[in-house]
Amino acid sequence: MRKNGKCVIISAPSGAGKTTIVRSLLAQGLRLAFSVSATSRAKRSYEVDGQDYFFITAGEFQQRVAADAFVEWEEVYPGQFYGTLRSEIDRIWAQGNSAIFDVDVVGGVHLKSVFGDRALAVFVSPPSVEVLEERLRSRGTESEESLRKRVDKAAHEMTFARHFDAVVVNDTLEHACAEAYTLVKRFLS
Repeated sequence: MRKNGKCVIISAPSGAGKTTIVRSLLAQGLRLAFSVSATSRAKRSYEVDGQDYFFITAGEFQQRVAADAFVEWEEVYPGQFYGTLRSEIDRIWAQGNSAIFDVDVVGGVHLKSVFGDRALAVFVSPPSVEVLEERLRSRGTESEESLRKRVDKAAHEMTFARHFDAVVVNDTLEHACAEAYTLVKRFLS
C-alpha cells in the first residue's frame, strides 16, 4: 500500500444517515472514490458485485485473511465477514483519489487505527437515540424485535463517538451534509 494516500471514514449507528452523507460527498468533486468492501454474506437481488460489495465465500475470505489481503476485517455475525481489501485502497490511491469508507462504528475505529493521521474519521450521530428510533420506525422495514435490537446497538455505538476526529449531528440532512463537506474539504486540502 502506498504511504501518501488519504482516507475519509464515515461511521454511524444504523439509520443515522451515513450512506446519504457519503453519496453527497462523492457528488461534490472532492476527488473521493468509494472503497468497496468485501463480504461473505449472500448478495441481495438488487446488489451488484464489485459495486456494492465484493461478494466472496467465507472460505475465500478466510484464505485472504491468511494471505494478509485485508487492511481490516471482522466477523460481524457468525460466518459472515466484512473487510477492506488492500488492493481496493491501492486502486483508489493509484488513480490519485482519496478513499471514502461507509462503515459501521467498529470498522471505523479499526480503519482510523490503521491509517492514523492519513484518515479523517467522522462519526455521524442522530440528535438522540429517541430520534433515531422514530426514523427507523418511520421506514416501516423493521419488526418490533429487530427495531429494539437496532436501537440498543445504536445506543451502544454512540459511546464510540469519542474515538473519532469529528462528530456531525444529523439534525437535518442538509446541515449534516454541509458540515461533513466542510470537514472533508479542509482535511483534503
